[in-house]
Amino acid sequence: MPQFVILHHRMPIGDVRPSHWDLMLESGQVLKTWALSAAPSTDAAASIEAEQLPDHRTAYLCYEGEVSGGRGDVVQYDAGTYHTTDDLDGLADGDVIELRLVGRRCRGRVRLTCDEESQRWTFEFSPD
Repeated sequence: MPQFVILHHRMPIGDVRPSHWDLMLESGQVLKTWALSAAPSTDAAASIEAEQLPDHRTAYLCYEGEVSGGRGDVVQYDAGTYHTTDDLDGLADGDVIELRLVGRRCRGRVRLTCDEESQRWTFEFSPD
């Protein structure tokens, strides 16, 4: 089963970008990554704004600490495995990804949806 991790990315004080949570899904030799505006709730359904980021190195599956270039630090919020039948490569506007997380905190269904017009993603989580 492929692995996932959610990292709390704490940005430096005064940085233009706010602190956020990075959802990273193992896909081959990379981690498909989205910045979530909030942590997924572990006990209630939630819809969270998300931004797709460039692929990250798989080293982040087990990394905590400073991020290079003075970009703050990351602390693991959750980790585990996930299952999907969707292809994570070649994502495009209007795409929908459905998966199931089995983590220490987050266990349930996820739906990632990209709006065709705004090109913004939404992360919807429904805990078991």
